[in-house]
Amino acid sequence: MGNLDRRLDAAALRDWAHTAVGDLITHTDEINQLNVFPVADSDTGTNMLFTMRSALAEANTVAAAGEVSRVAAALSSGALHGARGNSGVILSQILRGLADVTAPDNCDTVVTAIDAALLGAGLGHGAELVVASMGGREVPGTIVSVLAAAASAAERTAAEGLGVAITAATDAAADALDKTTEQLDVLADAGVVDAGGRGLLVLLDALRSTITGQAPVRPVYQPSPRPRTQAAGTEQPEPQFEVMYLLGDCAPEDTAMLRERLCQLGESVAIATSGVVGGYSVHVHTDDAGAAVEVGLEFGRPRRIQVSALAGATGPSPGGWARERAVLAVVDGDGAEGLFESEGACVLRPEPHSADPAMMITAQQLLRAVVDTGAAQVMVLPNGYVAAEELVAGCTAAIGWGIDVVPVPAGSMVQGLSALAVHDPGRPVVDDGYTMARAAGTTRHGSVRVATEQALTWAGTCRPGDGLGIAGDEVLIVSHDVASAAIGLIDLLLAAGGDLVTVLFGAGFDGDLVDVLSKHMHDEHPGIELAVYFTGHRGDALLIGVE
Repeated sequence: MGNLDRRLDAAALRDWAHTAVGDLITHTDEINQLNVFPVADSDTGTNMLFTMRSALAEANTVAAAGEVSRVAAALSSGALHGARGNSGVILSQILRGLADVTAPDNCDTVVTAIDAALLGAGLGHGAELVVASMGGREVPGTIVSVLAAAASAAERTAAEGLGVAITAATDAAADALDKTTEQLDVLADAGVVDAGGRGLLVLLDALRSTITGQAPVRPVYQPSPRPRTQAAGTEQPEPQFEVMYLLGDCAPEDTAMLRERLCQLGESVAIATSGVVGGYSVHVHTDDAGAAVEVGLEFGRPRRIQVSALAGATGPSPGGWARERAVLAVVDGDGAEGLFESEGACVLRPEPHSADPAMMITAQQLLRAVVDTGAAQVMVLPNGYVAAEELVAGCTAAIGWGIDVVPVPAGSMVQGLSALAVHDPGRPVVDDGYTMARAAGTTRHGSVRVATEQALTWAGTCRPGDGLGIAGDEVLIVSHDVASAAIGLIDLLLAAGGDLVTVLFGAGFDGDLVDVLSKHMHDEHPGIELAVYFTGHRGDALLIGVE
């Protein structure tokens, strides 16, 4: 070491990032097997790898720059924007520690290379940032313990040169990593060292190799669980989802309240800053993914959302989502909810106490429901309950967060049922969306409503209590009761042909009307199937579809 050691300049910093990515690839499976804290989801190695890849990609965009501060800043920015999981957020803060100590605003002179003193200061500052992102509480036996030991060793040996300081830092980190097993009960029970700490040691060893040319030999860290003594049934269930997003336009003074609100929803809360005012990476483990996103909406502008399944999941689908595709149907009525759910759809309902359920879904409600599906691709069936501007706003916001949203033009629940019947998650999303849209569009539909006042319609004057047959927003039939209006509307819709008539019964209508319609179909339209469902929706007495 000594004079043969390489300077940690801009080129060396990029080379270290490249080596770190390669070494993380080699050790990903090993790190994942150690992952039991804070959630045993076996993805710490994968998350650190993806985060470091993002950091390297950003650093490569400033490859021509000779300033080490610009490369350090790029690594920090890339890691924050591409952070995966709790370990990714922590890694972004470690890299930010190096970026901050080399930033021109924080240095009296231009930094051409990171020396031993700056390295120690950067690692120490990174440890402080990690603790701050976790709410100021340091848990012994985690990656923070390993990082703090490395920083202390580098600072203690800084006068002896960069190579000596890096070697001391890696050796101290390895010793601290071995101690983590006995510092946390969950690690001791599983017989493992901390997974994040093991990942950090990989990164520090990569830096040692880059600067000194010597790669230390480490043992393979494997689980060695000890007998369990905890009584069965006393373990608390783990949260279902890991939620992450970038939050812009958030005032620094609001982060404490943001953290408090997230802590009420779950655990493992991390709020990491990029160093830019209003720019944060937010992380939480929770059972209510939609609520976690809504909290972000209260304090700023969330984007690039990631939702991953935690306990019991077989692994997230591409993009970090719990499953590949889902259908979200907006429906009204208990019967409608059960009907659409039985066909595999996720359901969003208008406010139960609103006088008019139509057009009562807001963009924010729609956005939350899309997120709550946990799917990377969501087919949305508005079914006449979402205003066009709210539908566009909600879907656009979800698309901006990386969810592939396909709004299907279903103007009624009967059209939504037709679309849902041909949904096939095995098809490409474009093909699935087209097929569903075509099924909805070819379903002729109308509704029967009870008149509440005297009015002049295209079909003549109606009076309170009359049955109105409506199609295409026009009253086409005025009859003395709902049954007569329904019969007339069915006949009108069947004039162009059809094989199936679907009737959805609203709240307050019983089987007597079913008998009337069944008899009419048997006598006047033999061979055409009649399907009846008691959906209990408000507003229209009946919803009728023909296909």
